Amino acid sequence: MGKANREKETFLKLTPKTLLLYIVIIVFCLLVIAPLVIVFSSSLRTPANQISPLMLFREFSMDSYKRAFENMNYPMTLLNSIATTGGSVVCIVLFATMASYPIGRLKTKMAKFLYYFFISGLIIPSQMVIVPIALTMNRLNIPNTRFTPMLMFITCSLPFSVFLFSGFMKGVPVEIEESAYIDGANLPIRFFSVVFPLLKPAIVSCVITQGLWIWNDYFYPMVFISNKAQYSLPVAMLQFLGDKENPAQWNVLFASCVLCALPLIVLFLILQKQFVNGIAAGAVKG
Repeated sequence: MGKANREKETFLKLTPKTLLLYIVIIVFCLLVIAPLVIVFSSSLRTPANQISPLMLFREFSMDSYKRAFENMNYPMTLLNSIATTGGSVVCIVLFATMASYPIGRLKTKMAKFLYYFFISGLIIPSQMVIVPIALTMNRLNIPNTRFTPMLMFITCSLPFSVFLFSGFMKGVPVEIEESAYIDGANLPIRFFSVVFPLLKPAIVSCVITQGLWIWNDYFYPMVFISNKAQYSLPVAMLQFLGDKENPAQWNVLFASCVLCALPLIVLFLILQKQFVNGIAAGAVKG
């Protein structure tokens, strides 16, 4: 009872400023959650049911999910997204950590130049130069496969990833490497056995930020993939938008959105602790 009374007194002592802050946070959360509820409610309707989406949970049918699953070729597109995202993230982590190692360790003008060189990649959006990049790939006879967008994903993610890992690299004690060097460890062993494991918070943060972007991106797969069987999930969703002759199948589109987000939701539920710690670490040291 004493604890309950103290909590009640604390609540009654809330200042108007604090109450206003709580109200703003609640309204913001409602604005974020409301579209998700509408999407999920509409996805549970039959494709022909086009009543107002604001009339929530008036029907519970899996017909839209069945049609989305079949038309998207969900198993194949899911594997394409996993292969593209997983391969890109692995390459980003390896390349970014190896590039950040000399930048964070050396105190030379060249290291400083390389740092600003990578950071400059954050200034210009890659979409601005997509036409010359596509022409260059075409002249180099690079085939349009599910792995072609990985070149853009890796290149575009390196500036931010190098910036993130450079800050963490400076926090890794040099004395640990010196001890390994005295024991006879060469540079690759020192990097992968001593330094790399200490970068786990930054690696988790990098995997989350870049992995989510790559998974949800449809621009590069749409530009560089011409075979429908190699589409990723976001590109496969576009077929439900329709055109003038074939109106958009909104319920099926909402069902495909849920199917696209489902693997990420499951992954988050499994690795929730690592996700939260990675984001917190990236916010503090990144």
